[in-house]
Amino acid sequence: QVQLVESGGGLVQPGGSLRLSCAASVSISAFNIMRWYRQIPGKQRELVATISGGSTDYADSVRGRFTISKDDAENTVYLQLNRLKPEDTAVYFCNLVRGWSGYWGQGTQVTVSS
Repeated sequence: QVQLVESGGGLVQPGGSLRLSCAASVSISAFNIMRWYRQIPGKQRELVATISGGSTDYADSVRGRFTISKDDAENTVYLQLNRLKPEDTAVYFCNLVRGWSGYWGQGTQVTVSS
């Protein structure tokens, strides 16, 4: 049984920042891959950021602005969102993978608007 609880979303102005959290009910040190996705209404989910084996990767649209990280002691994966743009408005989901198993959070809404 793995539960992921996401938080940190909200309404911000362009250029603002948010830190999204994905708290797991189990130790995240056992997971091989941790990802953040986002979904704009009417569109498919988009892979935003990945952390695996100490390395990170980002979508071109967010590289340089977003940072994925984790805290094993808190069993939490983070996504720091900086210099936000209206195009970043979406529901953000975390995805943890261990072997052939994957787990999803419920999503947290990020709205960037003036």
